[in-house]
Amino acid sequence: MKKGTLLNADISAVVSRLGHTDSLTIGDAGLPIPAGPQRIDLAVTHGIPSFLQVAQAVTHEMQVESAVIADEIRSHNAALHVELVALLKALEKQQGNVITIDYVPHEQFKTLTQRSQAVVRSGECTPYANIILTAGVTF
Repeated sequence: MKKGTLLNADISAVVSRLGHTDSLTIGDAGLPIPAGPQRIDLAVTHGIPSFLQVAQAVTHEMQVESAVIADEIRSHNAALHVELVALLKALEKQQGNVITIDYVPHEQFKTLTQRSQAVVRSGECTPYANIILTAGVTF
């Protein structure tokens, strides 16, 4: 469910259509995007926009109930992992709920993206900078 304003019309439309338990994936520039979900490509060049910039913008709009992250991020991109968990913790406080985080192997993560309503591609070029966000409800 939408919570605010987002300038990107495609992302805004997807977020506004999300129902409880629908998912949206935000990925780095290298994440393969399956044929089913809508592809929203924001990548301009290496690092622009960053994964965290896109995640912050999307979570400003989207009520988040849970998240799925590739387990490999903990060892292969630890700094980003810390920032991503901090973003989700701040979002919990803002929303007044607990956001469950599930860690899965990257290969399983890629399979799970097939269920997403859309995959948003950032310009991020660091490993495992990907997240699947599951929509909650605002009531």
